[in-house]
Amino acid sequence: MSESWKRTTRKAEGTISTTRKPQPACDQHPVVSRTGPRRSESVRVAVLHAADDLLVERGFAALTIEGIAQRAGVAKQTIYRWWKSKVDILLDTLTDDAREALEWRTGEGSPEDDLKDHLQRVADFFQEPAGQVMQALLGHAQLDKETAASLRGGFLLEQRERDIAGLRVLLARAQDHTVDDRTIDHLVDLLLGPLYYRVLVFGKPIDKELVDTTARLVLTLARESASPEAG
Repeated sequence: MSESWKRTTRKAEGTISTTRKPQPACDQHPVVSRTGPRRSESVRVAVLHAADDLLVERGFAALTIEGIAQRAGVAKQTIYRWWKSKVDILLDTLTDDAREALEWRTGEGSPEDDLKDHLQRVADFFQEPAGQVMQALLGHAQLDKETAASLRGGFLLEQRERDIAGLRVLLARAQDHTVDDRTIDHLVDLLLGPLYYRVLVFGKPIDKELVDTTARLVLTLARESASPEAG
């Protein structure tokens, strides 16, 4: 059973992130730890699960290594052996969860429908524990340069590359014209900017009208800015 499947199943069992209840320590499965050079996968998964659960329950400021260790059923020293701070743990859990949640899935419907579906998955992601981890890290990054550098140079950069590649594939299906790299880069800003603005600035959920309107406008702009393929 893959880790991504287990973490997806775990999210499904929780249904809504803000209503998930923590398991009592006595009900949790024992964690296998070891002191060798390789990190135990059971420890890693338990720590990541504990971190995003506690973030949702208590918020970023109240999240501590001690609390994560207690919830995960591991020693605090075990955590410090592999992560130097709670930020590093949250970056790991964000990378694990978001890779699948924000994946582009094109070719299943019309280009417009696929784009709307992708934006809706982005909207849903913000309501999940991983989305709340992302919001907490983005907020902390405004105050901490090290967090900002790690987040922007790691997860955000990788996700940006996936978004550019995904939109490029979708636009290739949508029209017989090519869109240059610089334009696609700007279109990604226009595609995701309204969603991030709604959530991060105003703290409001993303409604279907915003998703549909944004998808239509980006496709329209792509058509207007495209140039005929040579040949």
